[in-house]
Amino acid sequence: MTKELSKDFAAELAQQAVRRGASAAEVIVRQHTDFSVSVRLGEVEKLQQSTDRGFGLRVLLDGKQASVSGSDFTPQAVNALLAEAIELVKTTSPDDSAGLPQPNEFATTFAALDLYDQEIEGLSTDEKIALALRAEASAREVSPLIVNFEGGGFDCSCGSMMLANSLGFAGEYQGTSCSLATVPVAVDGGRMQRDYWYDVRRKIHDLDSPEAIGRIAAERTLRKLNPRPVTTQSVPVVLEPGIAATLVGNLFQAISGESIFRKASFLVGQLGEKIASEKLTMIDDGRRLKGLGSRPFDAEGLPTRQTVVIRDGVLESYLLDTYTARKLGMKSTGNASRGLVGAPGVDAGNIYFQAGEYTPDEIIKSVSQGLLVTELLGFGVNIVTGDYSRSASGIWIENGELAYPVQGVTIAGNLKEMLNAIEMIGNDLDFRGSTVSPTILVGRMVVGG
Repeated sequence: MTKELSKDFAAELAQQAVRRGASAAEVIVRQHTDFSVSVRLGEVEKLQQSTDRGFGLRVLLDGKQASVSGSDFTPQAVNALLAEAIELVKTTSPDDSAGLPQPNEFATTFAALDLYDQEIEGLSTDEKIALALRAEASAREVSPLIVNFEGGGFDCSCGSMMLANSLGFAGEYQGTSCSLATVPVAVDGGRMQRDYWYDVRRKIHDLDSPEAIGRIAAERTLRKLNPRPVTTQSVPVVLEPGIAATLVGNLFQAISGESIFRKASFLVGQLGEKIASEKLTMIDDGRRLKGLGSRPFDAEGLPTRQTVVIRDGVLESYLLDTYTARKLGMKSTGNASRGLVGAPGVDAGNIYFQAGEYTPDEIIKSVSQGLLVTELLGFGVNIVTGDYSRSASGIWIENGELAYPVQGVTIAGNLKEMLNAIEMIGNDLDFRGSTVSPTILVGRMVVGG
């Protein structure tokens, strides 16, 4: 690691800002190398690799704040950005809630979360291409109806992050990630359908095999062929894990401190209240081993942690950084996130609905007539009111069996009503991402034909 790509560089720059007149300062330094290959019909379609490094400086002065960023680490360039930041902060408006955390809040130990995989860095370009081609080939072998692909490939990233401030905090960590996906296209009777499957992990050996990813992608595509219409009706709706994860994402927006203090959420003032079925528990865990959303400290240097957001249907916590916590008269939950420039914001760690006791098959068998949702399109969620309306595709359920594919429908309701109508939760929780869920059965929604 070079001198400029170190927490010592970050700490010294923060102190320089204070010596130049800032009340406090914070520096973040990031470096990452990204690789991506996309394939189609056995050929490499796009191949790219890039390495970026940069630093961001945030300075504070009597409630005012300003930030700058750069990628030139020469002393002249760093000094010029430092002078620019000091001049900028003098022209901004003060905010009593802006500022660094209290010194006693910073992380003093850094948990070993197993976020880095040396083997990913050691993969050759040919090996990465081969993984993508194997997934596609596996999908093609499932059926002659698989005739094309709309994407897919292998991606990986290796990076490091350092954070230091003028109050004495300094920390760093490294991380890797890799993903593999394929998107088959099937044609039957002149009608075309597409679907996909993927996996994403911190470590290459935890990734599903290319053959499994290709097979599942093909099977998901083939089951969408020859869809039928359905009439508008109110029925049970089963959300596949990937679809239920979007509901987790909607809830994160609603419990984010930014939405709460701006009163832009249907969950404002609901702490301690029952907002969901007693079957539902929702957790944010910033310290899960090998978690894609894990890190030993947040973007302000506070220790990350596990926070139970909803316990047995009762809202127990919002997710906060220091700024939103001060706005609400609360304490940060260690959920600060930031880029090289700008003030921190709120982000989740690994956020999920806790697994239940039922297999996906048991959930489907419990439905006499309803819809298994496998895809959502467009946007239609109002976090302020909770109103929910999304275009969807899926498989119609008759007498506990998957009967036929359905396309071009709308599923509608209200988030609070949907949460309270959750009747069954699957045991198939898989951390294929940082926002995840098991299969969920919502007892009643309007399916618009």
